[in-house]
Amino acid sequence: MTAGTASLSGYEAEWWAGNVRNTDLSGTLLGAHLCHAALMSCVPGAFIIQEAARFQPGIPLSEQGMVFMPHLAGLGIAVGSGGEILSTYPYFVIGVLHFFVAAFCCAGGLFHTIAGEAKLGDYPEGSWAAQFDYDWDDFESLSSILGHHLLCLGVACLLFACNAAFGNGLYDPLVGEVRQITPNLNPITLVGYLFGFANGGWTPLGMAAVDNMEDLVGGHFLVAIVDIAGAAFHIINKKPTAFFNNRLIFSFPNGGVTRAGICNSEAILSYSVASVGFIAISSAIFTQYCDIAFAPEFYGIDRSGAASIQLILGLNWMVFGGLWHSIRGERLHALKNK
Repeated sequence: MTAGTASLSGYEAEWWAGNVRNTDLSGTLLGAHLCHAALMSCVPGAFIIQEAARFQPGIPLSEQGMVFMPHLAGLGIAVGSGGEILSTYPYFVIGVLHFFVAAFCCAGGLFHTIAGEAKLGDYPEGSWAAQFDYDWDDFESLSSILGHHLLCLGVACLLFACNAAFGNGLYDPLVGEVRQITPNLNPITLVGYLFGFANGGWTPLGMAAVDNMEDLVGGHFLVAIVDIAGAAFHIINKKPTAFFNNRLIFSFPNGGVTRAGICNSEAILSYSVASVGFIAISSAIFTQYCDIAFAPEFYGIDRSGAASIQLILGLNWMVFGGLWHSIRGERLHALKNK
């Protein structure tokens, strides 16, 4: 690393630097991610139990300031006709299960942070852990990790859709009952939502214009299939495609001629942060306008407050997080190649 690059990266020693210290330590970074996952499971678990404890029958969840119970109620958990909450015990159990998941993730995080190898590649060759080591300049390792992330997302999406179609079902605000949903698997209809074509016309709401549970569940099946197919491609594929490698995104020495200009680790973080922001913005539109996904019985009619918070956070992640890391990556790349 040149003196200029070292100077640019000097904030790694600051208290707020966070996980940038672990950029090249795959094992320690995994530990940090697991500890984050533990926190992300513990906090909603605590809120769910707290909300179940103070629930008052006969008063809409939105008027009681509930945040997590509406999501579980939308899954049809202990819900009767008209969105009535029949029992809070299942919510309490779900909250406790979140604590068990948090404890499991925390144990793994502490192990990889304190006792495990700093780099997964230092484990015995051929071991399961060593397979997930990575090098920011190695397309094959990064592609494999991306594939496994997509696989987890695809399986989670598929479980949701299968539960809606064949299991407990979902609460349908159009009929006011929990029912199993027969998904609409017509790809023309489902893909049309991406371009704003819905309900026989065009709408700027795009996917948020969905007005029936059949299309909503069918869309989850489609997303699950795309994610799992993408996972298989990235896990099996060993070289970047020409189209990918010629984009102004990454630079892989083993990928041939490239026009990329962003340091790989910063590029990945930049696009990841921007993607989270984009998802938050999309969720804000759904929250505000989609009564099928956000049933008024659980979330209330006016959801502008929750939608505004997601919109503000999403814009911040996209503009400040994504753009900042993108610019920093460009500067690192320029200094590194002086």
